[in-house]
Amino acid sequence: MLKIFKITAILEGISYLVLFSNMLFIKPTHIDLYKTLLYPIGMSHGVLFIGYVLLAFLLKSAQNWDFKNFSFILIASLLPFGTFYVEKKYL
Repeated sequence: MLKIFKITAILEGISYLVLFSNMLFIKPTHIDLYKTLLYPIGMSHGVLFIGYVLLAFLLKSAQNWDFKNFSFILIASLLPFGTFYVEKKYL
């Protein structure tokens, strides 16, 4: 299950960056393309985010994460590049 969590963490981080890129670079110049891409990118990011959080809860006891590490792993999912850091340091 740890390998699945690693893959989910990387994919969640990538989807987060793609969502930001869509907002920052495509929206100002191509509003129709932005609206077309927003739903599939947002939906995939949402599913990956929920998977990341659920897998973190499932792995908490298996990996013996204390409250501090577990909190950091959950907070990292809210920060750009945070899941990449978690994947390298904790996994």
